[in-house]
Amino acid sequence: MLALEELWEAGYWQAHGVLSQTACDWQRGELTARIGPDRGLGGRELRRELTELLRNPLPDPSPARRRLKEIISHVRVGYLERWAAEVNVPVEERVKPERYSRAVASHLLDLGYSTGHLKAWASDLHRARATTADIAESAADLARTPAGTFEVLVALARVPRRELAEPLENWLGKGKVVGWLREHGHDTSGVRPGGGFVYQVRARDPFGAAEQARQLVERMTARAQFLRRDRGGVEPFPYIWIAGHPQAVPLDPPARGADVLTLVKEGHLYRVTGRRSRIDEALELAAALNRGPVVPAVAGAWAAVESLLSHPDDPKENERSGKAVAADRMAAIIACSWPRAELTALAYRHKPRNPDDLARAVTVCTTNRERAAMVVEALRAKGAEGLDFAGTSTKYSDHPAARRMADLIQNPRAVLNDVASTFRVALRRLYRARNIILHGGAPRGVALEASLRTAAPLVGAGLDRIVHATYAEELAPLDLAARADVALRLVDGETGLSVVDLLEPASTHH
Repeated sequence: MLALEELWEAGYWQAHGVLSQTACDWQRGELTARIGPDRGLGGRELRRELTELLRNPLPDPSPARRRLKEIISHVRVGYLERWAAEVNVPVEERVKPERYSRAVASHLLDLGYSTGHLKAWASDLHRARATTADIAESAADLARTPAGTFEVLVALARVPRRELAEPLENWLGKGKVVGWLREHGHDTSGVRPGGGFVYQVRARDPFGAAEQARQLVERMTARAQFLRRDRGGVEPFPYIWIAGHPQAVPLDPPARGADVLTLVKEGHLYRVTGRRSRIDEALELAAALNRGPVVPAVAGAWAAVESLLSHPDDPKENERSGKAVAADRMAAIIACSWPRAELTALAYRHKPRNPDDLARAVTVCTTNRERAAMVVEALRAKGAEGLDFAGTSTKYSDHPAARRMADLIQNPRAVLNDVASTFRVALRRLYRARNIILHGGAPRGVALEASLRTAAPLVGAGLDRIVHATYAEELAPLDLAARADVALRLVDGETGLSVVDLLEPASTHH
């Protein structure tokens, strides 16, 4: 659904020279390939109209683009109701549960629901022993529920140039801030404010309201950086309060999941002396990725990817500066790192109540490669049922992970290339979002927050592998990307390349 809206928006940016025809054609082609399994797009009529439109360019203005806008309106109404209807079809016609859950969750996130709210919603359904039909109906109810108005308090510890704040109608002095907190049932111990602002915001849930308040605080603190006196002196409290929500919400947002674990596992966190490397520069560029404001996070994340994985000798594409190839290279690296990561996690999660041969063998392995190879053999012999997660608290996510890995081992090349294609879509979306910000001067693109939500963990995973290759082998990022690209073509072929060795030097697995 969001991808359709993003494609419609892309026509505007193409007309203004921000996105190229090549970029928009690529986006349209990928979307055409991906609408097939999405049951929420309707039956034959809607799907036929959509497929016909996506065959040709959609310039702005054009009759085709105006038709696309109308079709998007029809698709939006009843999207999750159509998915809910798929729950009741015969078993042989159903999609896999994981595809259904991803479609529903991503749609609700794209509508503006927060991850915190959806986690609580899912937990409530689990406690109520909801059936799949119950879940589908509840999700459709959420999608139909309009955004509400929330009253949010942002308290400030320091208020430079107070005379500019006091005339504003939403300003509260020190005593009134404490009074507001008491009135709405919040604890006031330790709260010594210099004042604060009450905002009325439209959001889907309290956590979404807090996120909007964070963005208002970011605007305020950004403006304070331009003061001559008291530069940067606006100091907010570390919490945001929402009327009707019992707990204060931390001002710092949750991290976006960009983890570079190699920095700790291989002891590089504090090794910052000596000559600055390209890795140092990339990590600094991407530093805003986890908790920074959305615009610097998108711009910095893409700058890190581009700095490591593009080169002046790359073939010149028509897509802005030809840099989209960096997204494709990063996607290949992440796809090749994915099997080892999943298989290693499954090795640790395999905990039958009575230890079996696999559990005993895993405990004596000395490397993750050995552990992953053990799981491969178990999956090859018995399929996903060869793993037992009875003793783990994460069994509900472990079971689909095991099925993913079983599918991979059955058909490595096709599955890996499908995964790489999915990652490529997410990373090119990040690139488009960056171009819209920097070349279009528009920090509010329709897919801006979604691009960061999906790309942040991927960029973290890719940087992790690049950092490892640099320190372990002194392998340049472009050489690692070449290794990944070749591995996707050769896996499970005449060279005997295994899914656990995709990013290893060829000499280690021959």
